[in-house]
Amino acid sequence: MPWVGIMANHMRVATLGLDTSCYTTSAALVIGGILAYDGRAPLQVSKGHVGLRQSEALFQHVRNLPRLIEAACDGARRESCDIVAVAASAWPRRVEGSYMPVFLASAGYGRALAAALGVPFLETSHQEGHVAAARWSSGLKPDGGYLALHLSGGTTELLSVKSRFQLELLGATDDLNAGQFVDRVGVALGLSFPAGPDLERLAGGGEPGRVSLPVAVRGLRVSFSGPCSAAMREIDSGARPADIAYGVLECIGKSTGAICREGLRLTRARDLLVTGGVASNALVRHIIAHEVGRAFPDASLHYAAPEHSRDNAVGCAVLAWRVHVEERQEVQDEVEEGKE
Repeated sequence: MPWVGIMANHMRVATLGLDTSCYTTSAALVIGGILAYDGRAPLQVSKGHVGLRQSEALFQHVRNLPRLIEAACDGARRESCDIVAVAASAWPRRVEGSYMPVFLASAGYGRALAAALGVPFLETSHQEGHVAAARWSSGLKPDGGYLALHLSGGTTELLSVKSRFQLELLGATDDLNAGQFVDRVGVALGLSFPAGPDLERLAGGGEPGRVSLPVAVRGLRVSFSGPCSAAMREIDSGARPADIAYGVLECIGKSTGAICREGLRLTRARDLLVTGGVASNALVRHIIAHEVGRAFPDASLHYAAPEHSRDNAVGCAVLAWRVHVEERQEVQDEVEEGKE
């Protein structure tokens, strides 16, 4: 996004967020609680390839991060404000054993930058960042007590959100993630990787019902390997690419909508937040809303804006800002108590 100027009467402090996912390098700056900079650099993948090796992705992140950080810091100086905290994605999820080399870039740069500035460093997970960005973007108010559906190339999970740093896994895929399903079929159709945007455009010319892929859901578990194989057979049989694209997105919407219904039934939650790159797809969102709404008409669905549903560092910056504000409030409360 272009630089967004901040009004002079806003608080003169900022928080910086960094995220280095498998296919996007991101930096974001929040000033006075308002997003001021959102810089992203997509990683380059050769045509016909389905992804990057971690070493290749890490190299591109190391190359991309300096200019994004420089742009964010230049913006902070332009607004005459100080960066008071840095947050960065350090792991895919906040669970034991969660690790992916690409996050060494954001965590390492973030820790070093915080030390150089003499400010606190907050380690977040990539998933916490997604949920925080979606909650901020959608306007969902509570910190916890809702469900979150996270759909991306690396994640297909239904979460019970207890608090911003406490996400409990309820449902998940048994094999392929939704984004992998999209990319494998998309590349087989000759689309570029990542295939999500092109597949969505292709599906716009598809006819509902012409290609019907199986929905493989048992309770809170979903499988996309069977539907993916079925889609490949449709390609081999000469089905229209637009109809196949529509069938893939319809399958994802119906499958994830089904586990959302089960999660809402079990938890009795009535707020569902939907985020992740695959969840930025308008058709997938529409089908999820239909699947959930017919069973739970009183449920409220909350969507991040598409640009904040995809991989970004906005959530990291927002989390750092909220922690900073809460810590300031705690200090103020202690001062006030001391005066009594």
